[in-house]
Amino acid sequence: MKILVFAPHNDDETLGVGGTIAKYAKAGHSVTICEVTSGQGVNVLPLVNCIKEEAKDAHDVLGVSKTIFLDLPVVELKALPTSEINGHFNEVVQQQKPEVAFIPHRGDMHIDHFEVARAALVALRPHLNPQLKAIYAYETLSETEWNNFGTSDLFVPNTFVDITDTLALKLQAMQCYKTQLCKFPHPRSLEAVEALARYRGASVNVKAAEAFMLLRKIEI
Repeated sequence: MKILVFAPHNDDETLGVGGTIAKYAKAGHSVTICEVTSGQGVNVLPLVNCIKEEAKDAHDVLGVSKTIFLDLPVVELKALPTSEINGHFNEVVQQQKPEVAFIPHRGDMHIDHFEVARAALVALRPHLNPQLKAIYAYETLSETEWNNFGTSDLFVPNTFVDITDTLALKLQAMQCYKTQLCKFPHPRSLEAVEALARYRGASVNVKAAEAFMLLRKIEI
C-alpha cells in the first residue's frame, strides 16, 4: 500500500504521524513524506539545510521510503498564488498515487497548516484519485492545541492507531530534530510527545496511540 504524508514543516510528520509511519513501514508498506516548507533567505540557509538533514535522519529511523522537499517559504504560503501551491500538491499526488493520505488539521494555529490542509484536499479530490481509500487529519503538538478554538477549529479524533510497538521509534526520530526539540514542559519535547501518546493510548485502552480525524474513507 502507498501512504502519503503532507508535513507543513520539517518534524510535523514525526510529531503527528511518526508512530503510524513506522508501523506502516514495518509492515512493508511504502511511505512518502512531502515536506512543504523549508524556509528561505541566504541568512537562514545553513539552518534550513541542517533541518532538512535532520528530517532525512528521522525518516531513516521511521523507515520512510521517499522524502520530497518542496522548499516553499515558511509562513508565506498564504501569499503564494493558489494556482502555484495547488500545482505543487497536484504534482506530488499524481506522481505518488497514494492509497492513504495524512494531512495536518485545518484548525491548527500556524497558518501554514491551514494552507497545506486546504491544498492537500484539492489535490486529493476523489475524481482525480480513484485509488485513494482514506484521508486522515493529524494533530501537531504546539500547533493543534494552541489555537483559539472555535467549533470548526476543534480537533476531535475518531480514529486511533496503536503505536505501542513503534513509540520508541517515534521518540528516536524526534531526537534527530535537535534544532526543533525544546525542554519540558514545552509541548515540542520528548516528554510531551510521549505523554500525548500515552494519553491517546489510554483513551482506547492501549499503551500508546496516535489520534486522527477521519476525513474520508471508502469501504471496500
